[in-house]
Amino acid sequence: MNDALLSVHNLTRFFPIRTRPFSRKHDLLKALDGVTFSITRGETLGLVGESGCGKTTLGRLITLLDRATSGDIIFDGVNIVDLQGPELKKFRQAVQLIFQDPYASLNPRMTAEAIIAEPLRVHGLAQGKERRQQVADLMDAVGLRREHMRRYPHEFSGGQRQRIGIARALALRPKLIVADEPVSALDVSIQAQILNLLTDLQDTFNLTYLFISHDLSVVGHTSDRIAVMYLGKIVELADRDALFRRPYHPYTEALLSAVPHPDPSRRRDHIPLHGDVPSPIDPPPGCPFHPRCPAKMAVCETHAPVLEEKAAGHSAACHLKR
Repeated sequence: MNDALLSVHNLTRFFPIRTRPFSRKHDLLKALDGVTFSITRGETLGLVGESGCGKTTLGRLITLLDRATSGDIIFDGVNIVDLQGPELKKFRQAVQLIFQDPYASLNPRMTAEAIIAEPLRVHGLAQGKERRQQVADLMDAVGLRREHMRRYPHEFSGGQRQRIGIARALALRPKLIVADEPVSALDVSIQAQILNLLTDLQDTFNLTYLFISHDLSVVGHTSDRIAVMYLGKIVELADRDALFRRPYHPYTEALLSAVPHPDPSRRRDHIPLHGDVPSPIDPPPGCPFHPRCPAKMAVCETHAPVLEEKAAGHSAACHLKR
C-alpha cells in the first residue's frame, strides 16, 4: 500500500516445546506461519479468528512484547524487529496496546491518575502540574470525571476501567494502537459505548488501529478492512463490506453464518464446523482448514493454497474457484 504505516512481511513465530518428559528433542509450536499484511495511516484493520489462531501473538510481535522467529515488521519506514535501547524506547511512544482484561491490566495499588500518568513519567514527557493537567484532559477525552483521578481500579466499573486503559494508551500520543479483544470482557450494553469511543478517538487523535477480536460482528462495527486468521495464517483479507457481502474462504463463510442479524429475513443458514482446530504443533498437510472444511477437494489435502487476489482488493487462500 502506498501510505502504509505498518507492513508485515512473512512473519513467523515458532515456540520450541518439549512434548515428552526428560527428552532433549523439541517440537515447534507454529503460532504464526508466514503472515503478510499492511495497515494504512488512519485505517482500522480488524483481525478475527478462533481462540488459539495466533491473533494475540501477532499483536505482541507488532508491539515488540515478543520477538519474531523470522520475517519483517516495517513501521513508519523502519524495520523494527531488532530494535534495542533508545530506539526501542522511542518506538514504544508510537505504538501502544489496549489489553483484554480491564482489571488485570491495571495496578490495583495505583490510582487512576498514577496509571494514566505512568507513560508520561517513564518517558519524561511531563511533570508536576503539566502532567496532572494532561491526565485530566485524557480522562475527559475517554468520558471519565477528572474528580475521580484519585480513585483506585476497584472503585470503577468494568467499562470505566477499560476507559482508564484507553487513556493510558493515549498518553504518549501514539500513531498505532493494537487493541487486543478490548470489549470481550465487558457487558454487551457497555461494548457499544467503548467501540463508539474508540471510533471517536481515532478521528480526534489521528490514530491507526489493529483491532483484534474473535467476534466478527464487533470487528465489522469498527473496521475498514478485515483479516481472517486460521491456525497461524491469514486465510482471507478484504474490505469489510466486500467480506460480509461475498466471502471467498469457507472458514469465513462459517464465521459469518454464526453472526446474528436483527433482520430475520437476512439471516444466513448456519454452517457447522465439525471437530476442533488442529494442533499448531502438528498442523495437517495441505490446507490447514481441510479437516473441517465442508467444501474440501483432493488438492486441499496435499497442497497448501497461497493468499492470492480473488477480486480487486480481496484476497483469499483457497483452492475453490468462485
